[in-house]
Amino acid sequence: MSNPLSPGAMPTARLAEAGLQCPAPADFLLDAPAPMAPAHVPAASPRPRQVANLRREVDTPRARAILEQRYGSGKPLHYQSLSSARRDDAAGASDAFALPPSRAAVSNAVTPFLASGDSDVAANAPPGLGEPFGAPATGGMSAPVLITLPKPALAIRALGNMSYGATAADIAAFNALGSTDTARMTAYVDRQLDWESIDDSAVESRLASAGYTTLGKSLQQLWADHVLGDPAWEVRMRPAWEIQRASLVRAVHSKRQLRELLVTFWHDHFNVMATDYSAGPVYVHYDRDVIRANAFGNFRTMLEAVAQSTAMLYYLDNRSNTRAGPNENFARELMELHTFGTENYLGFVDPFKVPPCPEDPSYPIGYTDVDVYEAAAAFTGWTVKDGHWEFPAEDDGTFVYRSSWHDAGPKFPLGMFLNPEQPALKDGRDILDRLASHPRVAKFICKKLIRRFCADRPSQQLIDSAAAVFRANWQKPDQIKRTLRHILLSDAAFNGWGEKRRRPFEAVAAALRMSGSNWTPRVGDGKSDEFSWRMGFTGHMPYDWPAPNGYPDTAVAWSGSNSLGMTWKLLNWLAETKDGEVPLLPILDATRSGVSQWTSTALVDFWCKRLLGYLPARRSVLVDFMRQNGAAGDVISDTDAWAGNDLKRHYNQQRLRSMVSLVLMSPEFLAR
Repeated sequence: MSNPLSPGAMPTARLAEAGLQCPAPADFLLDAPAPMAPAHVPAASPRPRQVANLRREVDTPRARAILEQRYGSGKPLHYQSLSSARRDDAAGASDAFALPPSRAAVSNAVTPFLASGDSDVAANAPPGLGEPFGAPATGGMSAPVLITLPKPALAIRALGNMSYGATAADIAAFNALGSTDTARMTAYVDRQLDWESIDDSAVESRLASAGYTTLGKSLQQLWADHVLGDPAWEVRMRPAWEIQRASLVRAVHSKRQLRELLVTFWHDHFNVMATDYSAGPVYVHYDRDVIRANAFGNFRTMLEAVAQSTAMLYYLDNRSNTRAGPNENFARELMELHTFGTENYLGFVDPFKVPPCPEDPSYPIGYTDVDVYEAAAAFTGWTVKDGHWEFPAEDDGTFVYRSSWHDAGPKFPLGMFLNPEQPALKDGRDILDRLASHPRVAKFICKKLIRRFCADRPSQQLIDSAAAVFRANWQKPDQIKRTLRHILLSDAAFNGWGEKRRRPFEAVAAALRMSGSNWTPRVGDGKSDEFSWRMGFTGHMPYDWPAPNGYPDTAVAWSGSNSLGMTWKLLNWLAETKDGEVPLLPILDATRSGVSQWTSTALVDFWCKRLLGYLPARRSVLVDFMRQNGAAGDVISDTDAWAGNDLKRHYNQQRLRSMVSLVLMSPEFLAR
């Protein structure tokens, strides 16, 4: 891959190599010092001329004319200059997405249990806390309140953020990793980052035993079995359904917990809806060979794998992006969602007036609509062998570059000039290089990683330091691993607690994992289908977000009554449901093996420690619920008989399961 950080990537230097003369095409570069390659990145060596017959002077007016010809039908574009306010926005773009969401209050009307512990509620939250940036005032709506929870031991906090739930065995293993908290945290992070050394064969055997048949198929096999011949709907979509359900199996049972969390992060970042008609049959390939294969690797490599993946080529329509009919969907989302973020979007402005990036003046501060159009032209011809009428014999679902569909003209994206008639794929790859090495892209990606693993409002200091690691290693094969290690061993990761909320899928996975569930959801199974149906009502069915921006990852986004209500309903259903004779949550079996004498206090303490890792302030409310009209020390029999006139003996097993449900619904369980 070429090195956009080097002088060789700058338009003037690139043309000089080719024996051409060209002043800096962007006005803001004229007064800037000559860009130097950072010390950590070697300068690009001179390259041979790639288009030998091109011998002409290219100057700023001509570059401008090329853009006007492309987008203005030969007429001058009506450029709008950046207002002073917008310049201020651009200069502070790294802060533009530092939204101030908070943990919204859990409704105090659901149950007296949830309304207890008033000392833990900071009712005087600042006005507007949790409202989206620039959102209208909420008028008569009740203001969100910030729930503050006691900080548990490091093992609970660390495993809550870096796994789908801290089991008793996980806590014991974590505490055995060193003599100090720092040593334990470092050892755990390094162990999880070295995911290939962790034997996870048991979870793969579990999937195979449960009848998962598509997870090992190659892309060509998936295409042949689930696309060609117009198979029945349940055959066509089986790969997508298996990936969705396998994600829960892995979240609950995998030993590579950090990897599973990171895979989900990248799925949200490079979102493709699993149940999309065209993406569904090949979703196994997207999950296994694109997302999982690159989750800890190199971001630039992942960008190209995503751009060439069959699922993404269909989902964002680049398969039909040709010079005769350009389609900007992928190019726009590449910049808006995958790299820059909307915080670095400058709108439709004159690309020659875009100011330089303060972190590195050899890059523009953000991207414009013209950059999107130029990128769309660069990715023309990136498509799929899908039996298109021009190539009917090529129909195996793999990526292909069609030179006859490619716009081979000159392009000027992101402050760099692309020569006409470049070799196959080079236009697109040059843009991916430029994006992957951009300082604002580094900050955007790191901000999202910090938001996922630390807090909804990442500190700018950590964003900047993580971005420095990300950018310094942008060509290293383990770039993401190095960056993530920096984040996970930061003070924010070490000390943070309670600023994040488990989203519905995460809450369900944690309930299954921490209760010791042995249940494996399957495709074509009635109870598994019912579970998926109920999961859908929470709004968080895995990989099923229809828009390309992926599921939101802030507490306020999941604080609505519908999301909370449906999540609570599903958690309660898990506690009460069996698949045949196998309970989804083994509450009775775990209690029988873990509690020798069933008193209300012993039962509450056992399940709080198992599901929370500690005893919460609202423990007394749970004890009162379990004992009913009995004393705290009364023994509760292991029966489920009706005794309406003596509630301490009434439906004891059902009351136990309900108490566990209350713990699962608590702010303490949902916090991380």
